[in-house]
Amino acid sequence: MKRMKKFAALGLSSMLALSLAACSGDNAEKSSNTNDGGKKEQITLDFWTFGATGYEDLTKEYEKQNPNIKIKVKASETADHHDALFTSLSAGSGAPDIAMLEIDQFDRFKVAQDRFANLYDLGANDVKEQYLDWKWEVGENADGDFLFGLPTDIGPKALYYRTDLFEQAGLPSDPDEVAALVNSPKAFEETGLKIKEETGMPFVDSIEMAYRAYLDAAKTAYLTPDNELNLGSDSEVKKAYDYAVHLNEIGIVGKYEMWSPEWANAVNKGEFAAELGAGWLKGWMEGNAPDAVGKWKVATLPTDFASNWGGSYIAVPNETKHAQEAYDFVEWLVSPENQLKSFQSHGLFPSAHAVYDMEEFKSNQDEFFGGQASAPVFAEAAQDITGIGYKGEKYNQIHSEILNALKNIQNKGADPEKEWEAAVKRAEDLMKR
Repeated sequence: MKRMKKFAALGLSSMLALSLAACSGDNAEKSSNTNDGGKKEQITLDFWTFGATGYEDLTKEYEKQNPNIKIKVKASETADHHDALFTSLSAGSGAPDIAMLEIDQFDRFKVAQDRFANLYDLGANDVKEQYLDWKWEVGENADGDFLFGLPTDIGPKALYYRTDLFEQAGLPSDPDEVAALVNSPKAFEETGLKIKEETGMPFVDSIEMAYRAYLDAAKTAYLTPDNELNLGSDSEVKKAYDYAVHLNEIGIVGKYEMWSPEWANAVNKGEFAAELGAGWLKGWMEGNAPDAVGKWKVATLPTDFASNWGGSYIAVPNETKHAQEAYDFVEWLVSPENQLKSFQSHGLFPSAHAVYDMEEFKSNQDEFFGGQASAPVFAEAAQDITGIGYKGEKYNQIHSEILNALKNIQNKGADPEKEWEAAVKRAEDLMKR
């Protein structure tokens, strides 16, 4: 089978780890859910989320089915959400009963295992087989005997491409034919050269996306599981860096920064030919590129690039007095049936593999993609992923340093090796803090 934004919390990781001894955190009391009169106890659960999930609507469904449960949803920006959660866990008070954790932030919270309920103790083993293995494993500790969170959405990557530019270049535009065309990193490069020669447009939108082609597929990115820097000359990160530098040197990389107004206009007008994007990007395109309807399609990427970008988990902080009720809600929220609803309403790509066989999922044709049913493409990509590399507490900070080096190469003509050495030095300094 072929197979969004940083935040700095320097010092918080150490502060949290040091504060574990001060508070046992072992106060996740399980409620009996009944009072002395035999009536179900009225319980309020605080649920902290980030981004546009649509979980507020699903929460209302759950409350109707469970009249004794009230769930208060607090939605924040990604950075603010994780900052507030980290601070409350560090203080030992103020944490919610239920909290989302973004995958790039997850390893930062794993140093605080004592601050979370082990979902295996609450029944998670019963639903384990419903989810993709690689997604589930990221939710565990290193020993595999502690589960921090249940899986929500994922971000399997595929090739978004402009059919009109491919056709102008004399290339096929059918998704299966495009997948066969770009079936290796070398073929990917050659396709980009053909696009550039025949249309004058860059192939990939930015040097960051060229870099992430290999980076997101790396089994060991910036840090090892022992939290040691992994930026040697033979590392997967250096391989990704060199590939991005090469694609830039041969002229097939654009200078658009993702989410900028210029990038959005380029997506709309067709000023670059391809984007290595996750499944969630589809929702943005549908809502923000009106002139591009019918001009984009998606195809699977080369197996070397099979990877995940984004997604979350839902955890139960140990501070809650209603751990079982919190877990029961989370299990319901991320069930295959509700993951299908989240996909249909907000584009959250399912990690529950049973959804991939549901007719509503498979036959969901996208007007934006010219009637293509794109969901099966991303489902294939999701099942091609064999695992996700360790990210660590300082992933985002180190990532920014490498990106700065790449941007200096593209925008200032800087020497790639000197920029690499300088970025490694900055990463080493970060690790000392």
